[in-house]
Amino acid sequence: MTRSIRIAVATMMAAALVAGGCAKKKQHTLDETTSTYGPGGESGLASGGSLDRFKRGLGPEEGGVLKDVHFAFDRYDLDATARDILAANAEWLKDNPRARTEIEGHCDERGTVEYNLALGARRAKAVKDYLVTLGISADRLSTISYGEELPLCREQSESCYARNRRVHFVPPQ
Repeated sequence: MTRSIRIAVATMMAAALVAGGCAKKKQHTLDETTSTYGPGGESGLASGGSLDRFKRGLGPEEGGVLKDVHFAFDRYDLDATARDILAANAEWLKDNPRARTEIEGHCDERGTVEYNLALGARRAKAVKDYLVTLGISADRLSTISYGEELPLCREQSESCYARNRRVHFVPPQ
């Protein structure tokens, strides 16, 4: 073999060893970080939920029989408007005792992915806890956080950010 062919073969063999022998950093996909998210995430993929809609190529959903609750920047406490919405949602759930729902926590894009997943989990938990105080059984409610991963709006404006800071209820099946 000529010297250049031997160098080329040696280079390819070395590249194959490096590629096969080195551990690669695990890349987290949306499925891995959200379908069974640990802090605050109590359930897997809900049929009709935001992740299910995303996988089917549909956009996120607003509204529905159970109304979304919105939050101030970097907050997860419930204001008077949120409590009023949740009171109406609780009445619907009381009138439909067999209905179960998943409570999705969402954030705007500001902050790290990890921070927003944790904030989304706290938002979902605050909503669940409040519904429980209104008489809804905790076993009818599950929570999950999507953080900033499934926004309603992608513009970089305060009005868009405000729409994304929410808890969304997966429509009862």
